[in-house]
Amino acid sequence: MWVVWSLVSCLALLIRSAHGGSFYQDIDLIWGQNKAKIMGNGRLLELVLDRESGSGFKSKNDYLFGRIDVQLKLVAGNSAGTVTTFYMTSLGDAHDEIDFEFLGNLSGDPYVLHTNIYAQGKGNREMQFYLWFDPTRNFHTYSILWNPQRIIFLVDGIPIREFKNNEAAGVPFPRSQAMGIRGSLWDADNWATRGGLVKTDWSQAPFRAFYRDLAIDACAWWTSPACAARGWYRQGLSRRDQRRMRWVQRRYMIYDYCKDVKRFWQGLPRECKLPAAA
Repeated sequence: MWVVWSLVSCLALLIRSAHGGSFYQDIDLIWGQNKAKIMGNGRLLELVLDRESGSGFKSKNDYLFGRIDVQLKLVAGNSAGTVTTFYMTSLGDAHDEIDFEFLGNLSGDPYVLHTNIYAQGKGNREMQFYLWFDPTRNFHTYSILWNPQRIIFLVDGIPIREFKNNEAAGVPFPRSQAMGIRGSLWDADNWATRGGLVKTDWSQAPFRAFYRDLAIDACAWWTSPACAARGWYRQGLSRRDQRRMRWVQRRYMIYDYCKDVKRFWQGLPRECKLPAAA
């Protein structure tokens, strides 16, 4: 009887993880609770940053593989020094992490979209982009697709980056630690804008970022045949997706760690030397 109850409970948890979510249902405010605010019957979340502190949230559950989508409208105006984040992470020194970080800038200058991947505590896999739209005027959708074969970052459904599982070639890949979903708005003027040269203009505070329509289709805590049956579990990039990703990277990518021979003067990371089809 205990086994049956456990299976039913786990199945219910797995099923609950696939839905167009509510911030009331899916997240806890963990930082700056007096500033952050959930509105619109749970569809909309506002994070605020002022001189006192920023604010942030985390998901109630952790997930092992899935697709996570959220719409974001970033801090408008002079956002230099601020960072708005949407990411997944486990805990501990050997943690895994998948990052979207939006680095603010002076009014009129574009945001920098900073992406990174940590596996077993090791990151340094940054790729940065300008966006092909103003992310402060309207909501746009940012997505993480994570399955045993690859991680794909998407913006409005367009893939901008793919990180493949090359464990067979000795490259660590996040696949054994469940990760929680997190988001934050915080002050990072010591590094965020032009390497910390441009500081936060506190006369513009409070700064506000908005998250909308969090959608979680993921495996909660564990893998199962039901998880493997999900459409995203083995999803890769079609030829059309690959063309669109190459278009983004050719026109809008401003930094690729795999091309930074000055930084990695002792040799580029192992994955950078593998064939594109690996």
